[in-house]
Parts: sequence; C-alpha cells; structure tokens
Amino acid sequence: MRLAIMGCGGVGGYFGARLAEAGHDVTFIARGEHLAEMQRSGLRVSSIEGDVHLHEVKATDDPTRVGAVDAVLVAVKAWQVGEAAKAIRPMIGPDTFVVPLENGVEAADELGSVLGQAHVLDGLCGILAWREDPGHIRHAGVDPFVRFGERDNRRSKRAERLKEAFDAARGVAAEIPDDIQVAVWSKFLFICAMSGIGSITRATIGVTRTLPETRTLIEQILTEIAAVALARGVALPEDAASRALRFIDALPAKSTASMQRDIVAGRPSELEAQNGAVVRLGREAGVATPANAMIHAALLPQERAARGELPDAG
Repeated sequence: MRLAIMGCGGVGGYFGARLAEAGHDVTFIARGEHLAEMQRSGLRVSSIEGDVHLHEVKATDDPTRVGAVDAVLVAVKAWQVGEAAKAIRPMIGPDTFVVPLENGVEAADELGSVLGQAHVLDGLCGILAWREDPGHIRHAGVDPFVRFGERDNRRSKRAERLKEAFDAARGVAAEIPDDIQVAVWSKFLFICAMSGIGSITRATIGVTRTLPETRTLIEQILTEIAAVALARGVALPEDAASRALRFIDALPAKSTASMQRDIVAGRPSELEAQNGAVVRLGREAGVATPANAMIHAALLPQERAARGELPDAG
C-alpha cells in the first residue's frame, strides 16, 4: 500500500516504521529537527518487540509534494486534528481513506467535517512509545495494537486491505472490531483515566493505582466515562470500567500518559480532548461527571498558560 503517516511521534513513528519495514510505500509527514534527522539518517525504533533502523525513509513537511495515497494514518495530538485535516487534503484521491489513531473519541468527526465522511474510518491504537531524540522512537511498553473500521461497522475491502498491510508487519496486532465505537470508547476509558490521574498527581501509574485514595479516584473517572458512553448510545459491556482498570493494573509501574508528560513539561496537552471532552459530552447527554470536572478545572489554568491564553490578572 501507499501510505502517509501524519505525525511522527511515538505512535506515528512506530507504526509507520513497522509498515515501511514490511515493504509498504510509506511517507512520513514530520517537521523540525525530527524531519531533518529522518532525511539525513533515516528512522530508528528501539522496541521491546525488536529494534528497527530504516536507513532511508520518505519524509517531508509538505503534503502537497506527496500526491494521492491509498491511506493516511493520523497520529498527531488530538488538539492538532483540525489543522492536520486541512494539510491532508492534497493527499486525498477518490479512493483515499483516513484513519485517526488519536486518544480521544471525536477525531473521526473532525476529520470527516473537513475531508468528507466517506473518506474517514474510525480507529485507535495502543502503545507506550515516544520520540526519544530526533529520528529515534522508543517503544517501552504495551503490546502494540491498532483497531479500525467503517463508522457504520460494515465490512469493507479498504479496511481489510489495511489490516493485511499491518498483518505483514512485525510488532503490531491489527483488528477490525465488530463495533468500532465500542473499541474507541473502551480505549478512551483507560487512557483518559490514566491521563487525568497522572496529570494532577504528577505520579506514575504504579503509584496512583496502589494508593487507596487515588485508586478510588481512578475508579470514579472510569465510571463517569462509561456512563457518558452509554448515554450517547455506545454499547459498552457492563464490565467496561472494570476491564479498563484491569488494563491499568497490567501496565508497567513506571508508565505515564502522553498528556501527563506534556503537562509536566509545560506544553499544550490533550486536556480538552480527554477529561474536558468527558465533561462536555456528559453535559450534552445529561450525565454528571464531577471527578472529570474537577480534574479539568484543576488543570485548566496551566493548560491556558501553555497556550498563552491566560486572562490578564492585573
């Protein structure tokens, strides 16, 4: 397949490298020092699933130079999806489809509003990875997986074709779920809880899942997210929250979420796409979300400061 990877941090860098390693025609859309190093020395992935060094990769910061591709995997931060959708336009041909791999639950809607709903599948991924240095991705935890499918859950040749591409790659488990919305919200459960608790405590998941006080808060976050999903018609199983908690319990003790790492570093984060989205979507559905509202409110001043949006206190 001819693929473009929009966003080449831990997620895009890892999955794009695995697809390229398997022989697919992959173009990485990157920028800055990361792009320069990829153009100079290729892309390295240090992984618990086996390292890979692609000595030569296709990489650019200009999607207009790529042309139409078979599929685009979107791996930017959730708050960058709108901008990414506009940049993707030159790579969209009549049969091109786009798959979001963001942490939130609204990326497919946002992409579809710009690119047309017919071009968009829904999707998610699981991996603990980050950009360690320019041109270097570190995968340190979670067996990497991708799940994607048509938004109406019909089977399609294009989804099957992408699955075949991933099946040919090592270090990735690909699945087309029976219900993609259930899959997206199931992932959202644990990543939003992990992001929220880690961001307000600045502690690893090994600490917050062990202390009774913070474990109780994690459980409250999960319960609220599940309630919002059910109120919006997502057919989550009754034990979705407990399943998410078991996943959290199985993570490496030193794990942190990308939103947490961004907040600790003073960078703009996915706060509005995660805990903020729970509050907003819950309000729309008439579901109270006090734990998520507290987390959102507590982190909002720093988020606004990171974006240069704090009001003048003088």
